[in-house]
Amino acid sequence: MLSSRWLQLIAGIVCMVAAANIQYSWTLFVPEIQSANGWSRASIQVAFTIFVVVQTWLTPIEGYFIDKYGPRAVVFVGGFFTGLSWIINSYATSLTGFYVGAVIGGIGVGCVYATCVNSALKWFPDKRGLAVGLMAAGYGSGTVFTIMPIAAMIKTSGYSSTFFFFGVLQGAIILLAAGFLRAPGNREVVYSSSVAQSRRDYTLGEALRTPVFYVMLAMFIFTVTGGLMAVAQLGVIAEDLGVKHVEVNLYFFAMAALPFALMLDRILNGFSRPFFGWISDHIGREKTMFFAFAMEGIGIIALGTFGHNPWAFIILSGIVFLAWGEVYSLFSATAADTFGSKHVGKIYGVLYCAKGFAALLVPIANIIMEATGSWSTVLYLVAAMDLTAAFAALFVLKPMLARHHRLNEAAANATQAREAAARA
Repeated sequence: MLSSRWLQLIAGIVCMVAAANIQYSWTLFVPEIQSANGWSRASIQVAFTIFVVVQTWLTPIEGYFIDKYGPRAVVFVGGFFTGLSWIINSYATSLTGFYVGAVIGGIGVGCVYATCVNSALKWFPDKRGLAVGLMAAGYGSGTVFTIMPIAAMIKTSGYSSTFFFFGVLQGAIILLAAGFLRAPGNREVVYSSSVAQSRRDYTLGEALRTPVFYVMLAMFIFTVTGGLMAVAQLGVIAEDLGVKHVEVNLYFFAMAALPFALMLDRILNGFSRPFFGWISDHIGREKTMFFAFAMEGIGIIALGTFGHNPWAFIILSGIVFLAWGEVYSLFSATAADTFGSKHVGKIYGVLYCAKGFAALLVPIANIIMEATGSWSTVLYLVAAMDLTAAFAALFVLKPMLARHHRLNEAAANATQAREAAARA
C-alpha cells in the first residue's frame, strides 16, 4: 500500500512540474511580446487572466470527469492541451492568438492540477497537508530548472521558438507520467488521528449549503490575490522599480536581480507548500494559516517600501512567495478534512475558483499602478487582504470548523444509537 501510494504521488508531482511553465514562466515572455508587437502590457496580461480563469473555473467540471473516468484519462487530456497551448502561442501573431492559447492552456493545466491534487487528498488522508503540499510544490517550483533555459532561449532564439520547444517537451512528459495514475481502493487509505476530519462525505450541494465553505472561499480569494499578482507582474514590478537589470554579486557568481529573484521565488514557493502542509498536520490548519498569511501581508508591505533596493527586492519577493505558496496545500487539505474525500474533487474545484476571481484583479493592478504612478497602493491593498484573512483564520474559521465537527459527531452518534436500538 505504501509503495503504491507514494508512486502515485511521484507520478503526480512529475505532471505538475511539467505543467508549471504556463503560469510561472509567463512573466519572462511579457516584455518580449510587448517589444516585438507594441501591444500594451495590460492587454497582454489579459491572456494570463484568461488562463487562470479557465484553469480554475472549469475545475468543478474536471472533478466530475475525474470521478467518472479516473485520473489517468483526465491527465492524459490535460497533457495534450498543455503542450498544445504553447505551440499555439508560438504561431500567434495577434492578441487573439495568445488568448486562444490561454484558453487551451487553462483547460490543460486545470485537468492536470485538479486531478493530481485530488489524488493526493484521496491517497493520503493521514498526511493530507504534506502530500498535497508536495504535489502543489511540483507546480509552484516546477520552473526552478527551466527559468534559466527559457530566459536564455528567448534571448538567443526568440519567444516563438521557445514556446514551441517547451510546449512539445512539457506535453510529452505529462502524457508519459499519466500512465501511472489510478484511484485508490477502499482499503488503501488511512485517516489522521491528530487533525479533525469528517467521516461523512458531503456532496457538492451539501457543502455549498454550509457557511464554513463561503468563509474559506473568501479567505482563499483574499490570500491568493497578492501572490498571483506577484507571479504575473514580478517582471513588470522589477522594471518599474528600476531593479530588473541591476546585477547582484554573491562572490561566487553574479546575476541580474529579476532572474535571481525568480529562481529564489520558485524554490521558496515550492518549499512552502509541503513545509506549511506538514506543520498544519501537527498544529492544525487554522494556526498555520494565521502565521503564513500574516507573513505574506507583512512581506508585501515591506516590498512596497524597500523594493527599490535590488537585494531587498530579491529577499522580500522570496518571503512573499514563501508565505503565499501554502494556500494551495492548506485550503485543499482543510476542504477534505471538512467535507470528506469522496466528492472532494468537485468541492475543492469550486473552492479553487477563488484563484479565478483573484486573476480578474491582475489587470486591474496595472490600471491602479498607471493611475497612481506607483506600485505602493496595489501592494498595500493586497497586504491588507492578507492580514484580514490571517485574523479570520483564528477568530472566524477556527470556531466555525469546531462547531461543524461537533455537529457531525453528534449526528453520527445519534445514527449509531438509533441503529443499536433497532437491532435490540
